[in-house]
Amino acid sequence: MLKRSLFLVFSVLAINPLYCNVKIINYDKITNKIIVGAESINEYKPLILSKKIGIVANHTSVIFKSTNRLLANEYLDYTHLVDSLLKLNIEIKKIFTPEHGYKGEKPNGANISDDIDKKTGLEIISLHGKKRKYGELSNEDLEGIEMMIFDIQDVGVRFYTHISTLHYVMKACAQNNIPLILLDRPNPNIHYVDGPILESENKSFVGMHNVPIVYGMTIGEYANMINGENWLGNDLKCDLKIIKIKNYNRKSNYSLPIKPSPNLPNDKSINLYPSLCLFEGTNVSVGRGTNEQFTIYGSPFLDTKIYKYRFIPKPNTGSSSPKNNGLVCFGEQLSSVQNFKKIELKYLINSYNNSSNKDQFFNSFFIKLSGTKKLKDQIINNLNEKEIRASWSKGLNNFKKIRSKYLIY
Repeated sequence: MLKRSLFLVFSVLAINPLYCNVKIINYDKITNKIIVGAESINEYKPLILSKKIGIVANHTSVIFKSTNRLLANEYLDYTHLVDSLLKLNIEIKKIFTPEHGYKGEKPNGANISDDIDKKTGLEIISLHGKKRKYGELSNEDLEGIEMMIFDIQDVGVRFYTHISTLHYVMKACAQNNIPLILLDRPNPNIHYVDGPILESENKSFVGMHNVPIVYGMTIGEYANMINGENWLGNDLKCDLKIIKIKNYNRKSNYSLPIKPSPNLPNDKSINLYPSLCLFEGTNVSVGRGTNEQFTIYGSPFLDTKIYKYRFIPKPNTGSSSPKNNGLVCFGEQLSSVQNFKKIELKYLINSYNNSSNKDQFFNSFFIKLSGTKKLKDQIINNLNEKEIRASWSKGLNNFKKIRSKYLIY
């Protein structure tokens, strides 16, 4: 009976692929497969049919095809959201794209120029370039747009800049009375909340809001919080519609089918990222310029008697000028450690204590990443991890109370 049902499903899809979304929803209601917001086309199509649309998107903005999901139980085949909407005769005016670019190939921090999508002929507006250094959109950028769609895979970490891009998109939409539809996607780091709360004096594009490093929310829930906490300023409120994830809760396991950026190539790197990224504010490499990004760390200045793993960073597609370029780095390989359920400070603390170059260990970027000067001072003053974590407790408890108002799942 199951084989006959699957045959019928595949036959319908082969005849008319535009109905693929309907079949995904119906089948996945039975199997409890996670359905990302973008897949629920029938839910948001009526809202955009007669509108001139702007889309905030990148390479992760895809609709998964059901065929391979049924056969292989994997997300192996998909169409881009832009292509899918154009086939439905949705009028797309412009594409807006965040750090790493539309194809997700640019190195971190790279200035990305505006472009034209060769496939569709659509204008691509970069929200991470010299013209819009901090992601701000102008009235000219939004000219002729009646509704915006935001669909980007996030990783749930404060210094991952997609939530900063979200902030500026929401602000521009609010200022120009343009409704925003956010197509929600799972957060691979939703299983915990941890880290110091960002202090207002340390706000930057890698930390715009007073939240911990790991905040345990989907990007849709985070958008609710931006609106509800008046973070857009001047009592601005974005006209926000969230297309929810189906068959999803805070205990759901979700492996990202597409790497969200060049240096987060797999589940392990995404899990280690919140803890190891603090090394970006030090002279220790996290493997940029290798094929083991965010699963290793090391430095030429670490004690070779303690740190046995060696690697040499070299320019590659993910990093044109990696830290410690061409130098032998001594450190650790962490690909086999159990998944973290908190910010692990021991690697940072031990590296500082075993560095031959303590005076140059931290750089100015560390305070922006950590969101507080206290963490640097605590490590220099030899506080242990338990003492440091205790200093986060009050802030985390207060944040969790605020956060609870905006949770969807």
